[in-house]
Amino acid sequence: MQNLEFCSHELIQAKKSNSGIDLETYKQENSWRNFQSDYIVKKKKKKFFVNTIKTVAGLSILLILSVAVFIVKPLLFDNSKSAQKNVATTSIPADELKKPTFISKKELNNIINKTNFIGTDKNIFFVDTPEESYKITTSIDVDLQRFLLSKMKNLKTLTRGKPQRIAIVAMEADTGKIIAMTGFDLADPDANPCLASNYPAASIFKIVTASAAVEALNYKPGTTLYFNGNKYTLYKRQLKDVKNKYTYKISFSRAFAESVNPVFGKIGKNYLGREKLDSFATAFGFNNAIDFELPFNSGDFKTNDKEYHLAELGCGFNHDTTISPIFGAMLTSAVVNSGNIMLPSIIEHVTDSDGTIIYKNKETKYLTAIKPETAAIMTELMQRTISKGTAKKSFRGASRDKVLSNLIIGGKTGSLYNREHIVKYDWFTGFAKDKKTKKSVALSVVVGHRKYIGTRATSYANMILKHYFK
Repeated sequence: MQNLEFCSHELIQAKKSNSGIDLETYKQENSWRNFQSDYIVKKKKKKFFVNTIKTVAGLSILLILSVAVFIVKPLLFDNSKSAQKNVATTSIPADELKKPTFISKKELNNIINKTNFIGTDKNIFFVDTPEESYKITTSIDVDLQRFLLSKMKNLKTLTRGKPQRIAIVAMEADTGKIIAMTGFDLADPDANPCLASNYPAASIFKIVTASAAVEALNYKPGTTLYFNGNKYTLYKRQLKDVKNKYTYKISFSRAFAESVNPVFGKIGKNYLGREKLDSFATAFGFNNAIDFELPFNSGDFKTNDKEYHLAELGCGFNHDTTISPIFGAMLTSAVVNSGNIMLPSIIEHVTDSDGTIIYKNKETKYLTAIKPETAAIMTELMQRTISKGTAKKSFRGASRDKVLSNLIIGGKTGSLYNREHIVKYDWFTGFAKDKKTKKSVALSVVVGHRKYIGTRATSYANMILKHYFK
């Protein structure tokens, strides 16, 4: 029995010895593994717990924020609406907001009165003042203005045929916009001769007398009239209503086209009289200060108690009736514009240094001088001046010209020496209208010839129309 136990003990010892593992060591190693395993498990549990806490905390915060937004947003929106209401109630009404300060024509004139519009081939000007810098945009047609300036430049070089004064104005008849304005005065180089109103109107006033005869006396182009003596004189004996073997018979249209003084002298003195002459002169705008951006006087017309003076006024054979070149264009524009005269303008708009528009032109009817029916008859009379009257020499061949043949052209001429008999004023006022486009222009040309007669006003008119409508 002891042997058996011994053997068993030996056997166990042998196994231990063969395996190389000490039992004590085995127990210790087994205990360490258990410890590591427990530690890892505990660590995982701790990590899971921490992550769970973080997740729960995050979800809680998100939940709180969601609830806060849901509760607070309406309050914020209401406050925003309230704030908007407050802003609206305290804001300045739209019509009381600060608007650009627009300047008047008088203020504009103070800015541009020294600008050389007649001597520059530009349509935009810059003017500096102590307070502001301005950009002035005009209605000037640069091409036409440049063409006329070249003519003025050549005139000044002449030793023979150079005029004492010359003024040329081209204006859109239906708008009043000045598209060209130039000239010079040898006696006053700084002056604008287009604004001066001391030129004798001469036979240009026949436009007024003829219009009055059409409306007040029911004259037609074919109305027969009579006169004695020379066509271009005006003696008292020529004003008598007599018919004898020396009496000439002439139609109203021919008398106008050829500018027959005795006929229009008799119309003024014998048939219209002082009241009607005054009335129609006023209707056309005489004796007025024109509200142009560059103010000027239209012209002077005054009657008196002398009957012969009425004859002088009726035919324009006097030095008392005067007009300015711009007003000459205005007179003619009434004919081509159905009796209406537009207020002349040369400024389109003005901007300040910020580019803000502070002045803008507005097309304005100045007055209605005559009825449309009267204007139609006057158109016929003025056309005859071009084709068979006092302007026919300068417009000879117009019906065959590639430019002029497309236009309806009318005009009136006039000529008269000044009081000193030194300067002979030569006038043309007229119009042209494109037969297709209906584009129209009113012209006024006056040349103050000295000893030698140079280029006549009608020739300048011809050149202007060819160039403008080319």
